Amino acid sequence: METNINCAEACVNGCVLGDRCPNREYAQNAAKFIGETSIDKMHDIAEAALRKKMAEPPKWVIPDFLDSNG
Repeated sequence: METNINCAEACVNGCVLGDRCPNREYAQNAAKFIGETSIDKMHDIAEAALRKKMAEPPKWVIPDFLDSNG
């Protein structure tokens, strides 16, 4: 039996599915990254991502309710 849950809400304090979690691979990769990467390197990665995002042109979202078709 497959259980579908919203992990972002249900697993805030830890995984509720345990060994049945469909995202175990990602958790293992994240734990490995945290264990092998210095905090300074993580800070550099985050800073580079922020610089990249700030350099992008703004993305405009035009709501569809402004479309006057009738």
